[in-house]
Amino acid sequence: MDNYLTSNISSINNNFSSDISATWKECLRVIKDNVSQMTYNTWFLPIKPLEMSDSILKVQLPSQFFWEWIDEHFNTLITKTIHEVLGPNAKLAYVISEEKETFEISSSIKKELPSNNSTAISTKLKSVFETFLNPRYKFDNFIKGEGNQLARAAAGAISDNPGGTSFNPFFVYGGVGLGKTHLIQAIGNKILDNFPDKKIIYLSADTFTVEFVEAIQSNKINEFSNFYRNMDVLIIDDIQFLIGKEKTQDYFFQIFNILHQLRKQIILSSDKPPKDLKGLDDRLISRFQWGLTADIQPPDLETRIAILKKKSEDYGMNIANDILEYIASNITSNIRELEGCLIKLLANVSLNSREINLALTKKTVQEIATDRKINITIETITKTVCNYLKVDENKIRDKTRKKEVVLARQVAMYLSKELTKCSLKTIGLNFGGRDHSTVIHACNTIEGMKIIDNTVKHLVDNLRTQIELSST
Repeated sequence: MDNYLTSNISSINNNFSSDISATWKECLRVIKDNVSQMTYNTWFLPIKPLEMSDSILKVQLPSQFFWEWIDEHFNTLITKTIHEVLGPNAKLAYVISEEKETFEISSSIKKELPSNNSTAISTKLKSVFETFLNPRYKFDNFIKGEGNQLARAAAGAISDNPGGTSFNPFFVYGGVGLGKTHLIQAIGNKILDNFPDKKIIYLSADTFTVEFVEAIQSNKINEFSNFYRNMDVLIIDDIQFLIGKEKTQDYFFQIFNILHQLRKQIILSSDKPPKDLKGLDDRLISRFQWGLTADIQPPDLETRIAILKKKSEDYGMNIANDILEYIASNITSNIRELEGCLIKLLANVSLNSREINLALTKKTVQEIATDRKINITIETITKTVCNYLKVDENKIRDKTRKKEVVLARQVAMYLSKELTKCSLKTIGLNFGGRDHSTVIHACNTIEGMKIIDNTVKHLVDNLRTQIELSST
């Protein structure tokens, strides 16, 4: 009887899965007849059907931007299609690939919750183990450059021998949008390819915290601890979000120790190096420094162009080099914005049947870029200052204290703060990974020198004029 029931349930599930796929294919057939081939390939083929119940077809979209564009531009078409295929009461529900299930948390332990209302998936209670790795994050589409050489090389070594290198834990840090999440998930995906039986899980520190709180609520703290202690590879993103959550830190400390003693691989990311994570338990900071700490710095111009070329190939776009160079020259510190600019260009082209030209590109960059004034970049400022003062551009990022190099570095930092919208942190990262306090010191120094030394004042004013004229 049990075998018969199991067999029939399996058959029903297979038929149900087949029905969902067939239903969505029929929807796609209708949509394809109403849009161009490029629009169809770009905005509808990436959609994945998930499940169907009560006349609601649930589908998965790759990103928040994707959903916003679909909802704004194709909502009427999709609604008509769903009604035609499934009936007048049918609806389509969207799920973003990064989306997570929300939990209610009691007020007695709310102080352990992340401040940004994070959400989580209770992996411990699932009968089928999930890694939560994004399959799109691979080494193949991670562009190597000077700013990520060490981190990328170490990641490759870890993937071939998880837990067996001296890079344990592996701690990656850097600014927003520089590829930390891509890199640490690429490690997980490569390990899965090399060692399919390894238990790997990726999650953010926010998610870990919410799961910990839920475990306390439901009196399942032992189950929570055992689940993570049984991992072969533990990947935690944005570990800085454990700051201020003392009880969560304590349990993470215990899990960390056990995994490390068992030679299991631990991979962490943060926006700062361990020593700068003020508010984190000293014991954790010490352990984070046991292995390898590697930073990811903003990509240089050549790397940014390479990233854009790879992304445009992935989207099936053939974009002229001068267009790519313009984007790369004006979006300097955030890889996500580079990709966002390409997606928006593609959206304009596919929806409005427009050609990609420099005018459209400039308009798109102006809409996308948020971290600097449109035509002035830190790179442009650095190049102009170094050429004017006859200082090697590479030296300005080194630790040298030669008087002429220090002056050039401080002037470039000062003008970067004055002429761009970059944060102090971003400016520091562009000058050899220096912190914001160094930038503040440089700006104060130049401001003071301008008051007492007319030579410095004329120097800064001349450079400012030169930079502004060259960027119009």
